[in-house]
Amino acid sequence: MTPDSKTHWGDTRDRLISALTSLGYPAELGKLIAEHIGSPKGIERMISYLNYVKPERAELIADEMLAIKDDIDRWREKKKSQHANASYNLVLNGVTDDE
Repeated sequence: MTPDSKTHWGDTRDRLISALTSLGYPAELGKLIAEHIGSPKGIERMISYLNYVKPERAELIADEMLAIKDDIDRWREKKKSQHANASYNLVLNGVTDDE
């Protein structure tokens, strides 16, 4: 992680914490959510949810956090599968790294 990406991640986490505390939730919840989601884009999606929906129960926040994390994991798995498929196709076509 580069210094700029650390700064971006930290700023995004802080905006999440601010959004949660403005709704009356503890800052620690924001830290836990940010760690669990693990990506600035996912955290930004959570911030949008909080600002738009303004959930009144922590259970709704947890459900959204899990849905976001599931989407991120599914996307990463898809990209990994696409890369593996592309590599396999290169092998089938006789293409090597030496060429």
